[in-house]
Amino acid sequence: MDGQGGRVFRVMLFEPRIAGNTGSMIRVSAATGCELHLVEPLGFDLSEPKLRRAGLDYHDLAHVVVHPDLATALRAVPGARVFAFTTSGSARHSDIAYQEGDVLLFGPEPTGLPEEVARHPRVAERLRIPMLAGRRSLNLANAATLAVYEAWRQHGFAGSS
Repeated sequence: MDGQGGRVFRVMLFEPRIAGNTGSMIRVSAATGCELHLVEPLGFDLSEPKLRRAGLDYHDLAHVVVHPDLATALRAVPGARVFAFTTSGSARHSDIAYQEGDVLLFGPEPTGLPEEVARHPRVAERLRIPMLAGRRSLNLANAATLAVYEAWRQHGFAGSS
């Protein structure tokens, strides 16, 4: 574990649009100990019933930080490697040796990360999650969960029971 109170990895959702996906990621944050960073504008209100229902009673167990913009969000994670997840990524998500504090950056539904965000100077590498040919993309919460669990698996599921 690291000096972040057990929060080994960080997920950053850039301008998420669907409350249920963000609620699901709150639940994943609580289950895995990862930090969840939300970059505004959000496509919903944080008190929205769909968000609360998807996150259930996990809000108190999750570490969620809301940032007004990408620049502010990136300043909150100084020195961290940032991996942009995109269907045009050059490497597979499982090809990376994740380090404590890494940021897993995902774009909004349904468009994904804008090219200027995916190619931001702070982005260490653009990653993709393998899918069958001809498929558009995975659901945001599903993709982010896959990435979190791969990073956590590489660290022996530190802190889990």
